[in-house]
Amino acid sequence: MAAGLCVRPAAIVLRMTVQVRFWGTRGSLPTPRHTTLRHGGNTSCVELRPPDGTLIVLDCGTGAYELGRALTATGQRVRGHLFISHMHWDHINGFPFFAPLFVPGNEWDVYAPSGLGECLEDTLAGQMEYPYFPVTLEQLAATIRYHDLAEGELALGAVRVVTQYLNHPALTLGYRFEVGGVSAVYATDHEPNSPHQLWPTDEPLTRGRSRVHREDERHITFVEGADLLIHDAQYTLAEYPEKTAWGHTPAELATDFALAAGVKRLALFHHDPSRNDDAVDALVAACRERIAARGGEMRVFAAAEGDTIVLEPSRTTDTATPRAARDPAERRSSDPHATTIVVVDDEASILETVIATLEPEGFRLVCASDGETALDVVRAERPDLVLLDWGLPGRDGLDVCRTLRRDPDPKLASVPIVVLTGRTGAEDMREGFRAGVTDYMTKPFKATHLRSRVRAWLLRARAVDT
Repeated sequence: MAAGLCVRPAAIVLRMTVQVRFWGTRGSLPTPRHTTLRHGGNTSCVELRPPDGTLIVLDCGTGAYELGRALTATGQRVRGHLFISHMHWDHINGFPFFAPLFVPGNEWDVYAPSGLGECLEDTLAGQMEYPYFPVTLEQLAATIRYHDLAEGELALGAVRVVTQYLNHPALTLGYRFEVGGVSAVYATDHEPNSPHQLWPTDEPLTRGRSRVHREDERHITFVEGADLLIHDAQYTLAEYPEKTAWGHTPAELATDFALAAGVKRLALFHHDPSRNDDAVDALVAACRERIAARGGEMRVFAAAEGDTIVLEPSRTTDTATPRAARDPAERRSSDPHATTIVVVDDEASILETVIATLEPEGFRLVCASDGETALDVVRAERPDLVLLDWGLPGRDGLDVCRTLRRDPDPKLASVPIVVLTGRTGAEDMREGFRAGVTDYMTKPFKATHLRSRVRAWLLRARAVDT
């Protein structure tokens, strides 16, 4: 009779958990040395197992080598899903060494952000060409299907996957997985969009407060309430001024974002190759002090190779099957040669930089150097994107933006407008967004960062149009 009272036996509880295991936690470069033994020296690779046992792999850095060995050691056929955040080498250089790809009968679906006129399969094949590797992509024996993703949602059985662009010098996606009342977010290689992020220690951290850039608020919404957030934390606040626009987050700001989003557990990830185990531990301690100073209860730890995190659903969480999702792979970008970008700046050096960065991508560029001409050009061209300087002769950039937002042509009223400016104050940025600016990039900017943001906004705008 006593046995009949156990309505949730251990086997049922186990099936309702989501397991996350770290196989590679390092950023930028593998660092296999005696001072990185605790947290690991391999680059990004994480295994996620939802309740039904579906195999989900996040990134394929050098950590994927040991994961592949573990999977092939079972002697069973492997069916898996590999989600790549972006195509920088530290996130894909384990792909040619991932053993399950060489086994006939194995099946893999590979997902990554699509470019403009680019193909995931071609990019992966590039690092396996003859000068770099003895086996080509076509010689892999497993069945591999490639999926170019944009922002959106897709479903893997009962798992809802949400994708969102991150702020990095390469087109990068973050991934949110929701199943059985549990949510886990993988957001690596991301940098805050605004440098104005610090809160007073006595001010509660909540959404919608002290946020300057809309994309930072959007990022908080993306990770909101996650049971586990695996977040880029490559730098410290002290290091960050010299690393701005490199595409990574100081650990202290990752902590602040997670607190504002009500995250339950934060895994500091993508450890800098120069940071040894003791330095990583010190960074964790500083983040815990930061949480305590703000009255928070969130758990923070450093991701370490070999660690397994078990996530259980909250008793109050709805565990229904996720709603039907839209597949972001259905919204692939068109030929970049069909894309028109209007570039407005009165500095010849800026125009030259933008042209040198974007023209090789195949975009059609139309330039102007003052506000009145900019309005005429935009109305005539009806472009896909406007890159707009603030300090223009005659009408300034914000006046141009306000005028376009009032235009009766809906395409002009909603065209993405990215302001490129040296004005870096918090109030300047707020004024820009009040004027209808879509995004805000501070001069001087890196060519790689400009290219990434342009691609992200074009792809996002096209997804809205479809």
